[in-house]
Amino acid sequence: MADQGKQGNAGPASVPATPAGAEKGRLGSAMAWMFVLSLLLFWLPVLGMFIAGLVGGRKAGTVGTAIGAVLLPGAVVAVMMFFLASVLTGMPILGALAGLGAGVFVIANVVPLLAGAVVGGILAP
Repeated sequence: MADQGKQGNAGPASVPATPAGAEKGRLGSAMAWMFVLSLLLFWLPVLGMFIAGLVGGRKAGTVGTAIGAVLLPGAVVAVMMFFLASVLTGMPILGALAGLGAGVFVIANVVPLLAGAVVGGILAP
């Protein structure tokens, strides 16, 4: 009986406080969820990206973090495609045009992903 009383008093007071660095993992987790779901739902052109953004936005927790989780990888991929296409073709002008074309595809995928991430960030608990 004495053990039950100790367990009852140890409720919320025994839960450790959230460490300050715990919030930093949410951006990476949100990006990972968005990436994996984008790959799995590629066959749903707009809806798949929206669902991936929605889940990633909820994982991010806030609208600002969700927007960062969408725009950071999108910007990195667009810049990499622009420069790598120039290097790999050996012709800078043709590579730049190919890289810009790939950038348009990245932006086309980012718009529904961003919309889903904003909605997911708003709906996050």
